[in-house]
Amino acid sequence: MSERSDLSEASPGRPPLLQMRGIGKRYPGVVALDDVSLDLRAGEVHVLLGENGAGKSTLMKVLSGATTCDTGEVLLTGTAIDVSDPIKAQRHGIRAIYQELSLVPHLSVAENVFLGHAPRRGFGMVDFERMRADTRRVLESLGTSIDPDAPAGSLRLAQQQMVEIARALAACARIVIRDEPTAALSDREVNSLFDAIGRLTTDGVAVVYISHRMAELFRIGHRVTVMRDGRVVTTRPITDVTEPELVRLMANRDVSAHYPARSHARGAELLRVDDLHGGAIKHVSFGLYAGEILGIAGLVGAGRSRLVRAIAGAEPVAGGTITIRGTETRMTTPRHGVDAGIGFLPEDRKRQGLVLKLPVQHNIALSHLRQLSRAGLLDTGRERNEADDAIARLRIRTPGRDQLVVNLSGGNQQKVVLAKWLAAGAGIFIFDEPTRGIDVAARQEIYLLMNGLVEQGAGIIMVSSDMSELLGMSDRVLVMRGGAVQAELEGADATEARVLGAAFGMAS
Repeated sequence: MSERSDLSEASPGRPPLLQMRGIGKRYPGVVALDDVSLDLRAGEVHVLLGENGAGKSTLMKVLSGATTCDTGEVLLTGTAIDVSDPIKAQRHGIRAIYQELSLVPHLSVAENVFLGHAPRRGFGMVDFERMRADTRRVLESLGTSIDPDAPAGSLRLAQQQMVEIARALAACARIVIRDEPTAALSDREVNSLFDAIGRLTTDGVAVVYISHRMAELFRIGHRVTVMRDGRVVTTRPITDVTEPELVRLMANRDVSAHYPARSHARGAELLRVDDLHGGAIKHVSFGLYAGEILGIAGLVGAGRSRLVRAIAGAEPVAGGTITIRGTETRMTTPRHGVDAGIGFLPEDRKRQGLVLKLPVQHNIALSHLRQLSRAGLLDTGRERNEADDAIARLRIRTPGRDQLVVNLSGGNQQKVVLAKWLAAGAGIFIFDEPTRGIDVAARQEIYLLMNGLVEQGAGIIMVSSDMSELLGMSDRVLVMRGGAVQAELEGADATEARVLGAAFGMAS
């Protein structure tokens, strides 16, 4: 966004558009929100910041009607309103756009934008011509020219986000909640998204913005509210705080080193990929060694995730070989990957790495049920002991091993996925976007765990869209472009300029 709206900052004394007062929410054994108050001004981007588990998502679920609060009230322009379900919240102009988008893929863009309130003509028939025209007008107001007739499922993620914003505008939203909107976007797509948010605030819409990418908060935000342990710590103009100060406020401690140092020597080759090809993967070859973190960089669509999924047996290939510790290994199903000692922590851990409605204990056991069974019966005692050991070893914050994984924060869910593979005896780990949706302090815990793995002789392949993470954690970096390895950069040679140059296909 080239220039953000200063409407809220220009009139700091104006009455708030929306107020949340004394919001409280309890779950069994957990106080999620404790007397939380928050106000939003028309035309501002209000950043909501906090570690995973701080309560910010629960607070926004209360505001959007997805969760009912136990105590407190919500006021719009000074009048108490009912937001006890999403329909009621939407009637008051409150719209939430989550990280997992809610478009109907087989419907057109226009049908998604006006879903539930399509314009009508005689005899109650949908006026498709008007719907397409209104959709085109709203999209153009956001600076995008997406075809209203295109199936929503055919769009890139960034375009789908624009459609979600258009849907909010078409419904006359006054408050828009954005949760981790840039997690999988390129820099150019982020700029387009910020431009669209700038247009919203210029029109007087209040935007609540949740993200763990610190740099972008200072680009787009007007005010910031920091939450910790279910309470509001402070609300300040974004210009009055620094990144280190925000980290301290979130963590209640000084998190000084984003990428903790480690000392280890590269060991024997654990994994060798030779001429792997098929689909989006174009004749890729490389090795992974004990005691190293191998980073994989590239633009969205470069084939990074397809490559690591193929190595883990979750993506079909046409040819090439994968050799594990000197033995060529057939890798056509995820079971082959598990049997070969590969632990795969996918980008979408909620859908592909965990069973959310199962407890921590069962999720950890899923990767090696055969080893935990005797005569076909699960040894529940071993399963419990293994879960308790993992909770203590990885410092998983949970009331106990029986807690459902869906109730854990993102950082702790990631630890459960890691615990699952450690319990299965994995020695090669693939982290696809290891800290996506994880707060700053929890990220450092994940980094320390990764360092501990390689210092014990494991090898790690790490796919990351976060450049500082990629450079801060990797011993080597492979840069992919168009499904092929464009460059391999060692240590100090892996600079941001060289990685980006290779990703864009420019000569170094």
